[in-house]
Formats: sequence, C-alpha cells, structure tokens
Amino acid sequence: MTQTITVIRGDGIGPEIMDATLHVLDAMQLGLSYEFADAGLAALEKHGELLPASTMDSIRKHRIALKSPLTTPVGEGFSSINVELRKRFDLYANVRPAKSFPNTKSRFPSGVDLITVRENTEGAYIGEGQSVSEDGETAVLTQKITRKGSERIVRYAFELARKTGRKKVTVVHKANILKSTSGLFLKTAREVAQLYPDIQCNEMIVDNTCMQLVMKPEQFDIIVTTNLFGDIISDLCAGLVGGLGLAPGANIGTEAAIFEAVHGSAPDIAGKGIANPCALLLGAAQMLDHLALPEQAERLRAAIIGTLEAKDSLTPDLGGEGNTMSFAKAIATRL
Repeated sequence: MTQTITVIRGDGIGPEIMDATLHVLDAMQLGLSYEFADAGLAALEKHGELLPASTMDSIRKHRIALKSPLTTPVGEGFSSINVELRKRFDLYANVRPAKSFPNTKSRFPSGVDLITVRENTEGAYIGEGQSVSEDGETAVLTQKITRKGSERIVRYAFELARKTGRKKVTVVHKANILKSTSGLFLKTAREVAQLYPDIQCNEMIVDNTCMQLVMKPEQFDIIVTTNLFGDIISDLCAGLVGGLGLAPGANIGTEAAIFEAVHGSAPDIAGKGIANPCALLLGAAQMLDHLALPEQAERLRAAIIGTLEAKDSLTPDLGGEGNTMSFAKAIATRL
C-alpha cells in the first residue's frame, strides 16, 4: 500500500507525540508517506495565519490527516481551529472510543469498551447566532438541528455497529425538555433504527446517561448523540478509562477524515519529553481502520497494550520512568 497523509505536528507537546507516533508507524512498514503542514500557533508564526490555505489544500488532496493538538490564541482568529476544520471539510462524524487498558488509572480496569459517535457540524456547540445585549445583561445562542444532520450521524452509528460487530446503539437525547431540537433528533433516530433490525436500539436521556456511565459503563456499546452532549459524554468516558492521555478521536466526512489526540497542547510540559503519546497512537490506529487496514490497526493496539502490561518505558503519567520516545520505541519493538 502507498498512501500519503497530511501530518500536522501541532503546538506544545504536539511535535513530540507526533514524532513518537510516526516512529511507530514507520516501524510497521505500511508504505505510508507524509506531507507536513502547519496549523495553530506554529502556522501563525510561520505563515501569519492559523489555518493556511496550503494546509487546507494538502488535506483536500490526500483526504487523510493525522493531527496533534493545536492552540487557538485567545482573542483572535477562529473560536476553535478544530471546529473550523470540521466545518470546512464537513467532518460530520466525531468518533471517540473509550476502552480500559492495563496498568492505567482506570476506575474500571476491564469493564469499559464503548464508542461515542457525536454529530460534529450543528447544534449548540457550533455557537451560531451568539449575541449579547448592549447592557450586557442577556446572552442569546441559536441551536439548530436538521433532519439531514441527525439522519446521517445515526446511520453512521448503526453502520459502525455492523462493521465492528457491536450489538447495541444507545440514542442519547433531551427530548423531554428540548422538544423541538432534541425532539427532531430523537424522531429521526427512531426512523433510522427501524432500518437496522439486527442492531438493538435503546433511548436514554442525557443526564441519566451520565449517571449510568459512572455506575455501570459495561451496559453501553455505541452511543450516538448531538454535538454538545457528545462533547461532554466523550470526555466523561475518557475519565472512566484513565483520562485524555488514552483518548483518540476521528473526525470523518465523505471527502476527508482527520485523526487526532483529543487532549490539549499542554504547554506546561512541552519540550520535557514526558508527554504520553498513546492518544495519538490510538488515533493512528483509527486511521488504519479507515484505510481498510483493520489487521494492522489491531496489531498497533496490541503492541500498545503489551507495552502497558509490561510497564515498559512508560511515561510518568502512567507511573513509569520513561519518556515520550522511549515509550514509542518500546511499542515499536513489540511490532
């Protein structure tokens, strides 16, 4: 296989975890090649803008990108570079797996294996129609949900269940109160669910979902929900399995897909060589799944698990005395 991917090294600890991730991918000898592009503070310093046209062109050309965390400067540019990328490429599906790994700070060492599928392009999280009254006393935000957006994200969740052999999709909503927006999402989800009689579908109100995730996460398989609810739930799920250092994410559309570590750029530890690269490595595994290389994706995940089990060169956050690259080299050795 030969495939060129756009690589965005990111800000803060981004370059360190990207170098570690590419070291592991190179060890797999998959025939991948890289076109490096800039975004975030690195792009602002080099090109004078947060998201240069050359970076957009690269993603458009190769249709696959692997991205480290980015920093959006306060008070200028986009409200979020990640949101801007999702908008421009219509990356409507945000896919966040949460799985228990050995020798981590997971509260459920063997009981969590679920995926949150979050609508990525509409809803309250997008921040459309924001305004504050002249007296500063009233703020307004428009929340828009469409049948099209709801249908395609729910279809994606059910198709993902079929593809991965999962048996249940939980539709998370707040239709009891938000009868128009969340109500439309739930109504559309019910219609889509009827097309997948082989997949169990249940419905759950978002606040109850959060409680159930904390009490009994093993009851969930795939969760599908709207943008803001999905943002909150996916981070909650990361907390169940040891934190954002083990949380990858995929942003998938029909014309492009971007795979990432969902944690921040952590400028306080940048340059120290102690950042945990697991989230980006797991994002790379999602990328391999997307490239129709599921066996290689599982090979990568198995090497990560084996390294965690052996406590081999783990970074300090995982209780080890290794560094970012020594951890990556230990994983590469198992490949």
